Amino acid sequence: MSTQSPTIQQYMTPAPHVIDAARPVEEAYQLMKSAKIRHLPVVSKDRLVGLLSDRDLRLVMSFPDVNPDEVRVADAMRPSPFTVAPDSTLAEVAASMAEHKEDSAVVARNEKVLGIFTTVDACRALADLLP
Repeated sequence: MSTQSPTIQQYMTPAPHVIDAARPVEEAYQLMKSAKIRHLPVVSKDRLVGLLSDRDLRLVMSFPDVNPDEVRVADAMRPSPFTVAPDSTLAEVAASMAEHKEDSAVVARNEKVLGIFTTVDACRALADLLP
């Protein structure tokens, strides 16, 4: 008897909020606050270029000379975020996230953001898959 391993696409948050790299960090902060999210994929011309986390924002905004309306998301984001394909298995993504201490994975194809998989999504998957 063979069971097929679930894919990340089955458990990701589809069509997540994204922000353009040229936008001010204040806009990113307001979007994350209103949407109650901690990770924001960053795009330029609809292509994934980075990831902005609430930790990144708190750090940048903690500097005394920073004006959040002037600093751009591109200056605060983490370039080259952990990215996985939608058909990646849940097991391989979870193992890689644990090994590299990642708290999210951007699900993308051809640099287009399809979804995001966070530790919250991982907990939902765990609750769903455990008997």
